Order: sequence, then structure tokens, then C-alpha cells
Amino acid sequence: MSAGQARETGEIFGPRMTLFADVLSVGVCTALVSLPVVTIPAALSTACAVLRGAREDQPATAGRYLAMLRRRLRVGDLAAGALSLAGALLLWADLALARAGLPGAPLFAIVAAAIGAYAAVVGLRACGRPESLTDWRAAVTGAARDSVRDVGGSVLAVAAAVLCAWMMLPLAFLAPGPLALALTAVDVRMQHRPGGTTALPE
Repeated sequence: MSAGQARETGEIFGPRMTLFADVLSVGVCTALVSLPVVTIPAALSTACAVLRGAREDQPATAGRYLAMLRRRLRVGDLAAGALSLAGALLLWADLALARAGLPGAPLFAIVAAAIGAYAAVVGLRACGRPESLTDWRAAVTGAARDSVRDVGGSVLAVAAAVLCAWMMLPLAFLAPGPLALALTAVDVRMQHRPGGTTALPE
């Protein structure tokens, strides 16, 4: 067992249990920061960055999460959130029109749902990429490329999001932590594949 995995003398829980607790605390912070809705991309992106740092022995704590969020929250982050919200509302309106019985509604609903699902995959994967800390355009471009090259990772990202959305309401504030961990794992997994191109921010 490596030094990073060994349990210190007198320590009740090992590093893995400590990381799990940190994931939950980061998840609660992410849920609270996400309440204004337009802050969701920045909140989830920051959570992924904090959990990614745990691989380099950096603390994955709520304090580090809030400190990193204060340094990076900017107009671009809010614009990304506003664009995501607008896209979700547009999809909801399109599906509502399809349910109203318009001509060609079934095909229209399928196409709209497919586009919405792809946009959600790209958005989730973009939050998991380190570029999202400084450049959302680069993060989205890389996520769109990876979502096609790494279908398995895209399925994992969607499955994690669906599972977190399915969780009971009392656990909703804990869900963003496991979701951020899953998105980070998907991106790290992509880096270690042949031809992986994820770049770390300067």
C-alpha cells in the first residue's frame, strides 16, 4: 500500500472515506451555488476542478471549492449559465408544442429530444474539462469532439446525471458531488486513451 493510501496511526477512516466525505461536502456547496440557476455551469466546473486536484494531493474541501469559485466567477461563466438556461427553456417549449398536436409532432419531438440530449452531453462533459475554468468555448469544442470519439464516456456522463436526478429530494443537495466526480473521471479516462487531447489550464 502506498503512502498516499496508508491510514495514519489513530486514524479511524482511511483516505478513500475522507475523499468520499469531501465529495459530499463539495456537492452541497455546488448545489447551494447552483440555486440561481445561471451559476450551474461555473459551480459544476469548479467542483470538477477541485476533485481533479485530489489526484495531485490537493485538498478537495469546501473551503478550497469556495476560494476557487471566487477567483473564477466572471461574466463568461454567467453567460454560459444563461445560454444553458435559454437552451433548456427552448427545448421545453419545443416539446410543449409537439404535445399540442402540431402536424409532424412525433418526428419533431424525436429530433428536438435528440438535439437536447446531445447538447446536455456536451455541456456536462465541458464542465468536466479543465479548460472550462478559463475558456468555455475551448471546453465546449473539446467536449463536442470527445462526445463523438468516446461514446462510452458520454453514456457514463448521462447515466451519472440521470442517476443524480433520480435521487430522492432529501439527497438532492448531495447529488452534485458524485456527478462532478463522475464527470471528472470521464475526462481523466479520456486523457489516458490513445490520442487524448485534454489540456490543463495555465
